[in-house]
Amino acid sequence: MNPTILPPLPFPNLFLLFSVLVFSSLLPTSESTDHYYLQNCQPKSCGNLINVSFPFWFRSLQPDYCGYPAFELRCENDTTKLSIPEEDYHVLDISYDKRTITVSMARFASSDTCLLPYYNLSFSLTPFTISSLNRELVFVYNCSARKDGFVAITCHNNRSYAYLGGTYRIEESEGSFGSCYTVVMPVLTSPDPDVKKYPQLLANGFLLNWTSPDCSECSRSKGQCGYNNETRNFMCICPDRAHWRSCYEGSSKTALTVGLSTAGGLSFIIFCLLCFLLYRRKKKKQFAKSNLFDRNTSLMMSKFECEQGSSLTSPIFSYDELHEATNGFDASNELGDGGFGTVYKGNLKDGRVVAVKRLYENNYRRLEQFMNEVKILSLLRHQNLVTLYGCTSRRSRELLLVYEFIPNGTVADHLHGSHASESLLPWKVRLSIAIETADALNYLHSIEPQIIHRDVKTTNILLDNSFHVKVADFGLSRLLPLDATHVSTAPQGTAGYVDPEYHQCYQLTDKSDVYSFGVVLMELVSSMPAVDISRDRNEVNLSSLAIRKIQQQELDEFVDRRLGYDSDYRIKVMISEVAALGLRCLHSEGEVRPGIKEVLEILRAIEKSGWKSDDSLLADTQMKEEARLLKSGSPYSPDSVTDRWKSSSSSMTSFTT
Repeated sequence: MNPTILPPLPFPNLFLLFSVLVFSSLLPTSESTDHYYLQNCQPKSCGNLINVSFPFWFRSLQPDYCGYPAFELRCENDTTKLSIPEEDYHVLDISYDKRTITVSMARFASSDTCLLPYYNLSFSLTPFTISSLNRELVFVYNCSARKDGFVAITCHNNRSYAYLGGTYRIEESEGSFGSCYTVVMPVLTSPDPDVKKYPQLLANGFLLNWTSPDCSECSRSKGQCGYNNETRNFMCICPDRAHWRSCYEGSSKTALTVGLSTAGGLSFIIFCLLCFLLYRRKKKKQFAKSNLFDRNTSLMMSKFECEQGSSLTSPIFSYDELHEATNGFDASNELGDGGFGTVYKGNLKDGRVVAVKRLYENNYRRLEQFMNEVKILSLLRHQNLVTLYGCTSRRSRELLLVYEFIPNGTVADHLHGSHASESLLPWKVRLSIAIETADALNYLHSIEPQIIHRDVKTTNILLDNSFHVKVADFGLSRLLPLDATHVSTAPQGTAGYVDPEYHQCYQLTDKSDVYSFGVVLMELVSSMPAVDISRDRNEVNLSSLAIRKIQQQELDEFVDRRLGYDSDYRIKVMISEVAALGLRCLHSEGEVRPGIKEVLEILRAIEKSGWKSDDSLLADTQMKEEARLLKSGSPYSPDSVTDRWKSSSSSMTSFTT
């Protein structure tokens, strides 16, 4: 290999850089600015709470980078308040050693004897859990007879009673008292508690456990723990800048910055020499990195061709062929963003209409996602998964993937996107979409090795002309080893769909897909997007909104009324059952969620029982529209990725009223 000759920096550029640094050495360093950020995040006090610090922070007293969003506090009239989606709480005490917080519901602070709880507490999708150190304060309403050991609540006329039980049980206690409507509240009690003083027990509050990233390493390095709103991760705020874990990281870079700041006193010749050496080293690194990428690209593509070439009908396409098929990757043929590349519509010479995904940029991370999708899709054959036709050779000038073309947009387009105003997806079609998506995920979770999609969302669920499902975009998918229960990996996915347990514990399981599918179910029921910043701050995530509405028996305020929820009892029952199933999928603990196989079986049972006399419904206006949609296309179009494929990168209870 011939040696690479690097040109020196032009003299005018060196002189300009030298002048800038000379004058910058006379200015204050950035350290004073960063000290300002450090001071902003110093511990604060409010009322009886002293030295409140990370991960908690006060909105009115500190910037939002001083703590995690879920730990936001408010100081109002010397009272510290914590907001959870369903309720406001008064914070009575915080223990950083035990990682507990004592809170009481704000509406019980007055100890009014007639203020009673009417729903069980839920802290799902939050970093808080109810401590087992609490005791159970049980309330029953509308009872047919008085319960032994219960104290009558005389200020209510609905035969209400209260009872102080033993250790608080984490599992649901609702329904354990027969025909009574039951609510169980956690309380902290004195050594000799009196159930008759239940208003005071409620006012005294209860104990919550909380979890957050470890701050000790940052604190030991004289830094201030904080939260990076852009990356949504922990950061350590230091005198020089923000670091990941501690101020010790990157200390050499800090020393270099200080050295350059004082370089104005050095001679011009020495400074020019230093700049020249730095420039030369940088060019060498770029040259080495380019060679490394080329070698790895060649190696990975070669491995793909050897191992997968025989499993595809026509795995290798030429660049010129695809360039011609897409009219030179013309902007008018662009279908959208496919995760790690732009997708174009193309017409092959053999008559097939295809979708061509073009890699964004030649970096190794993008290449890994590209090859991951090739590896995953080459293993799969299912009617509800998008088919990979092939890819370009490792010798091609660009990396391109070729898929079957799905012409009818995404589920997101039809629910709340570009197609939402054209026609309403009727309930029968939505239920079918849910079943076919669950069937595709069940296939992924059932094969060996198991595949976890990791980016299940309505923009990755494509629809053909007959509204059948094609699940797409496997760039983030992972193969789960046969002897493993999970994969430890940094959380990836799309905001609003990411499993909170996966985000917190960095452990990816098949139940992570179940959580994402739960969000999809709620979109199908409500026609609302998974994330909408125009909604109330506690309802930006659709999962939080759905959980609150269902737990408060307000499903009728959540569903899309146009589906026939008010006019057709059978639709009302099915929507209620699907919402209840979605609630189980959204449980904060993965082990409590049902498996995707069980989800599929329940959805099929709901469909079967709901449409027993389907013929009698065809007279309904909604069913006529549905019939028109279903007859407009043939079953499973063979050349069926979407006209606007938009993707970004990452016990059943009936609630019928």
